[in-house]
Amino acid sequence: MLRVLLIDDTPRKVGRLRAALIEAGLEVIEESGLTIDLPERVEVIRPDVILIDTDSPSRDVMEQVVVVSRDQPRPIVMFTDDNNPDAMRQAIRAGVSAYIVEGIQAQRLKPILDVAMARFESDQAIRAQLQARDQQLVERKRIELAKGMLIRMRSCNEQEAYTLMRRQAMSRQQKLIQVAEQIIAMNELLGQ
Repeated sequence: MLRVLLIDDTPRKVGRLRAALIEAGLEVIEESGLTIDLPERVEVIRPDVILIDTDSPSRDVMEQVVVVSRDQPRPIVMFTDDNNPDAMRQAIRAGVSAYIVEGIQAQRLKPILDVAMARFESDQAIRAQLQARDQQLVERKRIELAKGMLIRMRSCNEQEAYTLMRRQAMSRQQKLIQVAEQIIAMNELLGQ
C-alpha cells in the first residue's frame, strides 16, 4: 500500500483530500500544516509520496520542497488553486512532480499519483545519468592531468604515458583513475 504524507497548507479542512486518498486505497500517514519542518518529517515518516494541498505555494513551502527533493527525493504532488504559470514553474524547479490546479476528485487521484511517481522515477534516472557523466568527465580530466605529469617526469609521449598508467592499473588490479590519483598525489608530495 502506498504511504502518503499529506500536508495541508490551506485554511479549509483537509478532510476531502484525506477521504479521497483513503477512497483511492492509499495509506495517509499524517496531516499537518507547513509550520512543520518538512525535511525532518519526511526523514522520520519515510512516505512513498508527499501531497501538499495549498491555496498558493509560498516561498517557505518551496524552500522546504527544494530541501526534501535534494536530500530525500520523493514524488511530490501539489494540489493548488494557483494557476499562475510562474508558480507552476517554480514548483516544478523546486522538485514537485505534479502540479494540479482546481479541485480533487477521488477517481482522478490514483492516476495523478501514478503519473507523478512515473515522472519522479524518470527524473531520478536522468539525474543519475548526469551525475555519472559528470563523474566520468572529472575522472577523464584527472587522468589527463596525471598523463601530463608522467610526460614531464619520464620524458615520454602521450601514448607511452597512457600505456604506463594502464599497465600499473592492471598489475595492481586498480582502476585507471586510482593510478592517476596516485601519480597526482606523488607529484604534489614531491613538489614538482
